[in-house]
Amino acid sequence: MAENETLECITEHERILQEIESTDTACVGPTLRSIYDDQPNAHKRFMEKLDARIRNHDREIEKMCNFHHQGFVDAITELLKVRADAEKLMGQVTDTNRRLQEAGREVTAQTEEVIRCRIQQRNMATTVEKLHLCIPVLEMYSKLKEQLESKRLNSLMWTPLGCFCCVSGRVSQYRFCQIMAENLPRLREEIKEISMSDLKDFLESIRKHSDKVGHTAMRQAQQHRTFNSAVAKQASMGHYTKPVYSLNGRTHSHTHYGRLLTADETGDEEEADEEILTAQDLVDFSPVYRCLHIYTVLGDRETFENYYRKQRKKQARLVLQPQANMHETVEGYRRYFNQIVGFFVVEDHILHATQGLVTRAFTDELWNMALSKIIAVLRTHSSYCDDPDLVLELKNLIVIFADTLQGYGFPVNRLFDLLFEVRDQYNETLLKKWALVFRWIFELDNYSPIPVETEEEYILVVSRFPFHDAEIEKQDFPKKLPMSQSVPQIYTQVKELIYASLKFSESLHRSSTEIDDMLRKSTNLLLTRTLSSCLQNLIKKPHIGLTELVQIIINTTHLEQACKYLEEFITNITNVSPETVHTTRLYGLSTFKDARHAAEGEIYTKLNQKIDEFIQLADYEWGMAESDGRASGYLMDLINFLRSTFQVFTHLPGKVAQTACMSACKHLSTSLMQMLLDTELKQISMGAIQQFNLDVIQCELFASSEPVPGFQGDTLQLAFIDLRQLLDLFMVWDWSTYLADYGQPTSKYLRVNPATALALLEKMKDTSKKNNIFSQFRKNDRDKQKLIETVVKQLRSLVNGMSS
Repeated sequence: MAENETLECITEHERILQEIESTDTACVGPTLRSIYDDQPNAHKRFMEKLDARIRNHDREIEKMCNFHHQGFVDAITELLKVRADAEKLMGQVTDTNRRLQEAGREVTAQTEEVIRCRIQQRNMATTVEKLHLCIPVLEMYSKLKEQLESKRLNSLMWTPLGCFCCVSGRVSQYRFCQIMAENLPRLREEIKEISMSDLKDFLESIRKHSDKVGHTAMRQAQQHRTFNSAVAKQASMGHYTKPVYSLNGRTHSHTHYGRLLTADETGDEEEADEEILTAQDLVDFSPVYRCLHIYTVLGDRETFENYYRKQRKKQARLVLQPQANMHETVEGYRRYFNQIVGFFVVEDHILHATQGLVTRAFTDELWNMALSKIIAVLRTHSSYCDDPDLVLELKNLIVIFADTLQGYGFPVNRLFDLLFEVRDQYNETLLKKWALVFRWIFELDNYSPIPVETEEEYILVVSRFPFHDAEIEKQDFPKKLPMSQSVPQIYTQVKELIYASLKFSESLHRSSTEIDDMLRKSTNLLLTRTLSSCLQNLIKKPHIGLTELVQIIINTTHLEQACKYLEEFITNITNVSPETVHTTRLYGLSTFKDARHAAEGEIYTKLNQKIDEFIQLADYEWGMAESDGRASGYLMDLINFLRSTFQVFTHLPGKVAQTACMSACKHLSTSLMQMLLDTELKQISMGAIQQFNLDVIQCELFASSEPVPGFQGDTLQLAFIDLRQLLDLFMVWDWSTYLADYGQPTSKYLRVNPATALALLEKMKDTSKKNNIFSQFRKNDRDKQKLIETVVKQLRSLVNGMSS
C-alpha cells in the first residue's frame, strides 16, 4: 500500500515539474500551492525531486558549453586579426575629412554671397508683383462701378467682375482692398438683381415663343419624312444625295431633323428658299448665358440652377395643361403639341449650350413627367372623338410629335404604344361610320336581282364585285345577276375600310406582317361585329318580307364566296403571304353563315306567322250536320300562297327550301290539330269532322304535289300523318281496331294519342246529348251507346295508365 502511494507521489511530482517548465511564471503559484495542500512532508520530497531536476539541467548546460567552446575561441581569434586593419582604415578616413574641409572653405563663402543676392532679387520681384496686382484691381474696380451705373451686364459678364474677385484675394491685406471688399456684397446683390430681372423676362418670352419653336421643329420633322420618301425613290433610280440638316445649330445625320429640301427634290420652291431656322434664330438665349456666368463668378451657381429648374418645371406643368375643347379640332391638338415640342427644344438647346445648368437627368425627369401627362391627356381627349378623319389627323400629329422629340434623344416608345390604343379608337369610329353606311345601303336596296342591259353594265358590276358564273355569262343581254345592288356596294365599302385602316398603319414603323395583322383584325371586326349586327337587325325588321329574306340569303352567299378575294386584296397591299404561320384569317365565312342562318330562321318564323294569319280566318261551323263537299276557302288561299312562296324559293339552296316547306307543313298540321283540341271548343259534330277532313285532304294533296323538289317519297305527307290517322279513326269509327292494336308497332292508328282521341270523342259525346247526333244508334240499338261509354272508359284507363 505504501509503495502505491509513493508511486503516485512521484508521478504527481513529475507532472508538476513539467507544468512548471512549460507554463508561464505567473501561473506557477497555484501549482506550488497544490504541493503544500497535498500530503504532509510532500514538499520535502518535491524539493528533492526539484534538486535532482536542477542538477540534471546543469549537466546538460555543461555539455552544451563544452560542445561550443572551440567555435567561440576561433571567433575571438578572427576578431583580433581584424582590429589592426580597422585602426588603419580609421586613420585614412580622418585624413580625407580634413583635406575636404580645407578645400570647401572658399566654396562656402561664395555660396553665402549668392544666397544674399538671390534674397535681394526676390524681394524686388515681390515688390513689382504687388504693384502690378494693386494697379489692375484699382482699374477694375473703377470699371466695375461705371458698368454697374450704366447696367452694362454684357461687359460685366466677361472680365471686370470675375477678374476683380480673383485678383482682389491676392491684395486683400492692403487697406484700399479691404474698403473695396466691404462694398463687394452690395455690388454682387445689385448684379444678381439685374441679371435675375433679365432672366425672368427671358422665361416670360420663351413661354410665348414655345409655340413657334415647336411649330418649326415639327414642320422640319415632317419635311424630313417627306425627304426620306423622296430619297427612297431616288435610291431606287440610282440618285441619292447625302442629307445635311439642322434644327438647333448642330448637324445631324439621322436623328435630329432639319430642312434640306430643294426645288428639284420637292417641287416646292418657296420652302426650298427658306432659311433653316434654329432655336437661336427664334429665341435670344443671351439672358440665360449672362445670368449663369454672373452667378457662377459670384459663387452662387447652385442657387441659379435651382431657380431656373424650378421655374421651368412650373412652365412645363402649364404647357401640359390642355384646353377644354382641344378634342374638337385638329388645330387644338397641333397647338398643344407645338408648345410641348417648343419647350423641350429649348431645354435641349440649354442642355448642350451650357455646362450643367440643366442635366440629362433633369431633362429626362421632365420628359417622363410630361410623357405620363401627355398620354393621359391624349387618352382622355381621343375618347371624345367620333370622327375617324379627326382621329387619323391626331395619329399623324402624334407620329410627327414622337419623331421630332425622338430626334432630340427623348424616348418615345410609350407614345407609339399609345398609338395602338388610338388605333382601337380609330377602328371604333370607323366601325360606327361604316355601320351607318351599311344601314343606308340596306335601306336603299330593292332586294331584287341586278338587271344588266348591256355588256358595259355587266363589266361595271363585275369590276366592283368579283362575280363569276359561266351559265350567266353565256346568257344574252339583257340578263339578271342573282345578287341585289347592295352586294357590290358592301364589298366596295369593305375595301374602303381596309384602305382607311391602312392609312392609320402608315408611319408607325411597323413591319409588313404587323400591318397585315392590323388590316385583317380591322376587317374581321367590320365583318363579325358591324356588318353582322346590321344584317341581324335588317333580318329582324318588320317590313322585311319573305322575298327580301330570300334575297338576303342569296346576297350573303355571294359575299361569303367573295371573302377569298378580300384575302387576296389584303395580301396584295402588304405582300405578306397568307400561308404565313401567324397570319390572321378573315372570319367572313362564319359571319355570313350566321346571317344566312338567321335569315333562314326568320323565313321559317314569318312563314309560320303567315300561316297563322290564314288560320285565324278559319270560320268552321262546328255544329253542322253535313259538310259542304268542298274544302274551306281560307285553306285554299293558304295553299295557293304556299305554292307561290315556294316558287320564289327556287333560288335558295335546296336544303333551305325543303326545310322551309317541311316546317310550314308541320306548323300547318300542328295548328289544325290545336284547332280541333282547343279547350274553348266544347262541341264538334260529325259533319264538322267531315269538313275538317276535306281540308286535311287538300293539305295532303299539296304535300304530295312536291311544292319543293328534293323530297323522297311521301316524306312531306308525313307532316299530316297525326291528323290523318285521328280523322280516319273517327270517320270509320274503328274503335275496336284501335283499342285492340294499341301499343303495337304495326297498329293502323299508331300516331293517335289516347288523350287526343278521348278529348275529341268527349266533344262529340256532348254534342250527341243535345243535337241527337247518335240518334240513329239509339233508335237501332241502345247497346251501341253503351259501347261508346265503354270506349270512353277504356280511353280514360289508357290515359291514366300513361300518366302513372
